[in-house]
Amino acid sequence: MTENERWSKIRRALISVSDKTGIVEFARVLTEFGTEIISTGGTAKHLRDAGIPVRDVSDITGFPEMMDGRVKTLHPRIHGGLLALRDNKEHVNAMWEHGIEPIDMVVVNLYPFLETVSREGVKLDEAIEQIDIGGPAMIRSAAKNWKDVAVLVSPAAYKNIANELRQHEGALSLFTRAWLVQEAFRQTSEYDDAILIYLSDVIREEGLNGGFDFEVTRLSIGRYPWRQATSETNKLPMWEKLRLRKVRDLRYGENPHQQAALYNGGNDSGVANAELLSGKEMSYNNYLDTDAAWQLVSDFEESTCAIIKHTNPAGVGQDSNPEKAYRKALQTDPVSAFGGIVAFNRPVDEATAKAVIEIFTEVVIAPEYEPAALEILRSKKNLRVLRAQSGNEIIELEHRQISGGMLMQTRDSHKLSPKDLTVVSKRQPTPEEITAMMFAWTVCKHTKSNAIVYANAGQTVGVGAGQMSRVDSVRLGASRAQLPVQGSVLASDAFFPFRDGIDEAAKHGISAIIQPGGSVKDQESITAADEHGLAMVFTGIRHFKH
Repeated sequence: MTENERWSKIRRALISVSDKTGIVEFARVLTEFGTEIISTGGTAKHLRDAGIPVRDVSDITGFPEMMDGRVKTLHPRIHGGLLALRDNKEHVNAMWEHGIEPIDMVVVNLYPFLETVSREGVKLDEAIEQIDIGGPAMIRSAAKNWKDVAVLVSPAAYKNIANELRQHEGALSLFTRAWLVQEAFRQTSEYDDAILIYLSDVIREEGLNGGFDFEVTRLSIGRYPWRQATSETNKLPMWEKLRLRKVRDLRYGENPHQQAALYNGGNDSGVANAELLSGKEMSYNNYLDTDAAWQLVSDFEESTCAIIKHTNPAGVGQDSNPEKAYRKALQTDPVSAFGGIVAFNRPVDEATAKAVIEIFTEVVIAPEYEPAALEILRSKKNLRVLRAQSGNEIIELEHRQISGGMLMQTRDSHKLSPKDLTVVSKRQPTPEEITAMMFAWTVCKHTKSNAIVYANAGQTVGVGAGQMSRVDSVRLGASRAQLPVQGSVLASDAFFPFRDGIDEAAKHGISAIIQPGGSVKDQESITAADEHGLAMVFTGIRHFKH
């Protein structure tokens, strides 16, 4: 018999649970095979009331439960029974010498700390009392000795374990114990993270951190992520811990031969937590494109609609009337809009819904829908309709995996103000040009580099995205424009390395340019702008998006 086939009979089990769901039924299964049950306090009473024989932990330790239950299982006769290696003669001799009985199974779930601190008005003292000590200690002892001791930390596991016990006369396989130990350490890790976050928040609020720069937050990825800042100005941690919970498997990834799933990072906002109100389940590519659309419209305070294809804007429009905002966005590139993602940062009304379903659309996402609008959108069975909460402001760190590691950066949350603009051309931009440039600049921020955006105030005209040469992006954006480029403004996500980009844009009749500046040949670009009679402003900030 190989080690993977090794079975161990459960002769003695310690049960101490906060959540008593299903514990009586599970304990009855144990007693079917003569398992002795040891228990504590409320759990022991609960089992006895159900007619299940129980031995009190105090009978094992020789000490009563004390200090309001803080001390009951922290004793060598408990932890010795869990930690002793059954195939180690020295350990076995020590057990007999000190009257320690082996314990083959621990069934423990922890005090409801997270549930407690999630309630309004919870005081620190109440929260402290929900920090379980004995439970995690027993779980870790049993888990360390998992080849000899089974450790159950969730009622969800009772049914499967009970079935295996019945099939094998009260014994569990090594394979099952290996599966259980992973869940045990996952749960204790999550539990400790939750306590760390709560205490760090309280310590910071109470001013008890003594100036020590220790940041713990729920900012981006992980149900309970933590970060230790390296300095007051450096938000990037020395160590990063990511924990994600699988929400659902997806049909496939970017391509049918790739597997994919959606994971929840613990926040309530954003596309990952959007509510599917109608239509088919979202695909991997749907999520990527919808997130790009949602982040773009969320960057505007004005009522905005964005149409996205392959994470790039096919068109963006602004108007206090969401239908007009949509039609402005659609005018930019109605061909590419077919099969696109449509995002609004305002509620969708009936007229807007009617406009959206005029062409095939994959996904619509908005903060809310009027009942009549939702009924119209639901008439298209294949149209995915999402309702999302805003919350981009809480995403401070972004992660991207590379082979052998991970890249991390702070989110590009910069928002430009007209007062940040530096006019470098001889001609001053008009107020209308400044409004158009500010709009184009924000859209450009959400366009793949090299990015060029032609726009009027509140409406994109043409988009040149993702070209290897900036001047090619200038040409592409103008050539694909369905609206007149003449008189529009141009936004560039990075500086022009040569004047050829300015010269090319001038051929199409633009009136003004907004760009970061910073090239060693900036003066050539400024000279070109002046020669063509263009207004040009520098922002001093770049918006590469790879």
